[in-house]
Amino acid sequence: MLRQGVALEALAEVCGVEAKTVERWINTGRTPHRRHRWTAAKELRVDEVYLWPGTLERSDVRRTRAGRAELVEVFTDRASVPRELWLRLLSEAQERVDVLVFSGTFYAQTQPRVARMLADAAKRGVSIRLCFGDPNAPAVALRDREEGLGGTLGAKIRSSLTYYRTIPALDGCEVRLHATTLYASLFHYDDEVLVNPHAYGEPASANPTFHYRRLDGGTIADHYISSFERVWAEALPWSGDDI
Repeated sequence: MLRQGVALEALAEVCGVEAKTVERWINTGRTPHRRHRWTAAKELRVDEVYLWPGTLERSDVRRTRAGRAELVEVFTDRASVPRELWLRLLSEAQERVDVLVFSGTFYAQTQPRVARMLADAAKRGVSIRLCFGDPNAPAVALRDREEGLGGTLGAKIRSSLTYYRTIPALDGCEVRLHATTLYASLFHYDDEVLVNPHAYGEPASANPTFHYRRLDGGTIADHYISSFERVWAEALPWSGDDI
């Protein structure tokens, strides 16, 4: 309701119920009638099982429907992801921000004050973990050849890292360099994750981006979050010095 800017009274009016009824839905966990669930979910632009996971029956049905419910939106390419979404996810994060990229140049360009925003997030207790490609890694050289970048990807990574020189020194912040094959760029904010998978020979910006919101019973968001953890475990710390 907060994300969509829908007041309690407005949702009650759309659903045709009293405001106190909506309060009970929120405060007591009471599951509304199916017609009201559908109306509320449509108004809030989410699947009904995201609002009321208990409506799922068998575990297999639960996983399937929960997985569908986790998908918030599909963008035809990364460049189509609104700047407002990037800013909102970072500014509203309360627990963690995890980023996995090779260079991620666009990330700082979309958020020109990215270092300050990350520092502000860390001050409010958010764990910040940024994982960039090691510019000297064979995986980076291979991706450079596959995309026909003419040996510039390593330089792009070094340029991108200049935005984050001060981050490793902050409490709750860490930057690492990885040498793994990057199958998808990942941007994880609390229970939300943006997944930018890579197609052979195409730049990351030209590939679709999927916005997921983690849901109990779902598996897709956790699948990608676990992928980040595996890469992070193998990556090496970067202190902010030149490389």
